[in-house]
Amino acid sequence: MKYSIWQISSEDREQIIDIFNYYVENSFAAYPENKLPYQAFDMFLQMANGFPSGTIKDENGKVIGFGMLRAHNPMPAFSHTAEVTCFIHPDHTRKGLGKMLLGYLEKSALEKGITNILANISSLNPDSISFHKKNDFVECGCFKAVGKKKGQKFDTVWMQKIL
Repeated sequence: MKYSIWQISSEDREQIIDIFNYYVENSFAAYPENKLPYQAFDMFLQMANGFPSGTIKDENGKVIGFGMLRAHNPMPAFSHTAEVTCFIHPDHTRKGLGKMLLGYLEKSALEKGITNILANISSLNPDSISFHKKNDFVECGCFKAVGKKKGQKFDTVWMQKIL
């Protein structure tokens, strides 16, 4: 199957929120306790405003995954640093699509003068930690027991990639 990357648009709203909500309900990859309504898509767009974002679509136009960068800190001193979010539909993981999407975001980041990308990952999400390590992120910190979901406390692992 062929895949392509497109800029996130409002027509992707339901497919993106459905993918995100899968991870809300079935993992510690997404932090909310409960599914988000489709209106939450507007919050995603606002967070990514001015930063690279994209969807991976199959040859039929179905959204297979999405990713975006957002401000790490709104102060101008941090304008070269962004945080990354990427989610791939569970039926399409381990096919290189996350790497493809991350590469797109990194290339677009450099074009905007972003030279540092940070990832904030739940300690209960070892697949994401492994993915980031395989894509040249390094662990640079951990906040102990700062998150709680489904009654279970977790750490947040911070990883960084200098472009």
